[in-house]
Amino acid sequence: MHFKLIIALVEDSTTEKVLEAARSAGATGSTVINHARGEGINQSKTFLGLTLDTQRDVVLLLVEEHLSRTILEKISEAGQFDEESGSGIAFQIDIEDAVGVSHQIQTLSHVIEEEL
Repeated sequence: MHFKLIIALVEDSTTEKVLEAARSAGATGSTVINHARGEGINQSKTFLGLTLDTQRDVVLLLVEEHLSRTILEKISEAGQFDEESGSGIAFQIDIEDAVGVSHQIQTLSHVIEEEL
């Protein structure tokens, strides 16, 4: 079984929606890193030396490659990445090898067999 790592940078107010969308599309788990800081085309505004920007979360999802595109699209819809500027971004990268995923492989084997 081959995996992809989906990395989503989202506003902290939409993290739960993104996680629910990913799970409904077949993701079996996630890791969330809170309080990241991001900057897009427009730089953050400051007031008296304090940065006025929203907090971001980094969502990491190790997913089976056949499910990855669907999960990526569902994340984009839930986070409204294409509707609102600065709402978030998600991308996927190939994983060469992974350990500690045997339970995930057992769970996903049935799903992947049905899809193929």
